[in-house]
Amino acid sequence: MNGAAGESSADGIIHPRPATPLAPTPKKKGSDLSARLLTAAVLIPAAIYVIVAGGLPYLGFITLFILLGMREFYRLIEEKGALPLVSWGLAAGAALPVVAYIGNEYHVTLILTATLLGVMIRQLGKAQIGEALVSISGTFFGVFYVGWLLSHAIVLRNFYGAAASRYGEAKIVVLGIDPESGIFLISFCMAAVVLSDTGAYFAGRAWGRRKLAPRISPGKTIEGAVGGVIGGTLGGLASKSLFDVFWPQLSSFLAWDAAIVMGVMVAILAIVGDLLESLLKRDAQTKDAGSILPGMGGVMDRIDSALLGIPGMYYMLLFYVFLNVG
Repeated sequence: MNGAAGESSADGIIHPRPATPLAPTPKKKGSDLSARLLTAAVLIPAAIYVIVAGGLPYLGFITLFILLGMREFYRLIEEKGALPLVSWGLAAGAALPVVAYIGNEYHVTLILTATLLGVMIRQLGKAQIGEALVSISGTFFGVFYVGWLLSHAIVLRNFYGAAASRYGEAKIVVLGIDPESGIFLISFCMAAVVLSDTGAYFAGRAWGRRKLAPRISPGKTIEGAVGGVIGGTLGGLASKSLFDVFWPQLSSFLAWDAAIVMGVMVAILAIVGDLLESLLKRDAQTKDAGSILPGMGGVMDRIDSALLGIPGMYYMLLFYVFLNVG
C-alpha cells in the first residue's frame, strides 16, 4: 500500500503512520525575500480592495482562502495516514462563508451539523473501515478549523447587520455603529494580527533567549511573544487612530480602553493560532503547509494567526455591544 495512506497491519486495518520527514532544501535568502515582497505587493492591494468593496468580491476572496487553506490542511493529515473526505469537506467549507453572508448563526450551525452527519454516512459506504475514526474527525476538523473560523471574517466585515439582528437596529444606531464600520473592524483586526507576527519576529531575533514552546516551534521565544503582543496592540491602535482622523464615522463607536483590550487579546490569539498551526506542521514533519504563495509558503501559513484572531475580535465586539446596549 502507498505509504502516504498509512500502514496495513495483519488484520487489514489501516493505521496512521509517522510522516516521512522532508529533506532539507537550501534556499537563497535574497530570492526568498524578493518573492515574499512580490507576493505581498499583489496580496495587500487585493485585500484592501475587497475589504473596502465588501459584498460579493469580499465573499469570493474569503471563500477562496478557505478552500485553499482546507486543501492544505487535508494534505497535512494525509501525510499522517488519514483519508479525509476531501470533496465533502471542501463543499462544506465553501458553504460556510456563503451562509454567514446571507444567513445567520442558526444556519451556520445547520451546515456544521449536516456536514458531520453527511461525512459519517458517507464513511459507511467506504470499503476501508480501519481509518474511519481519523477520516471522520479529520474531515470535520478541517471544516471547523479553517472553514468555520475564517468565515467569521464575513460577519466581522458585516458587523452592523450581525449586531442589529441580535439587539435591534435602533440600539446599534444609537451606539454609533455605521453600516460600513466593518471596514474599520476588519482593518483593526488584521493590523493587530500582522503586526503581532512582525513584532514577534523582530523581538525574537533581537532579544529572544527563553523558548516559548520548544517541542512545537523551537524558534519561538517568550521575548518574541511579548514583542508580538506589543506590536499587535500598537497595530490595532494605529488603525483606530487612522480611522478616527479620516473616517471617524466608522470607528468612533469603539472606546479607546476597549480598543486597547481588544488589541492585546487579538495579538495573544494570533500567537496562539500561529503555535497551533506549528503543532500541526510539526506532527506532519513539514516546514510549510503549502507553496502556493511564493516566498511565504502556503495559505495556511498566512492565515494561521487570523484563524483565532478574527473570531476572537468578533465575539469581543458582540460582548462590547451587549455591555453598552443595556
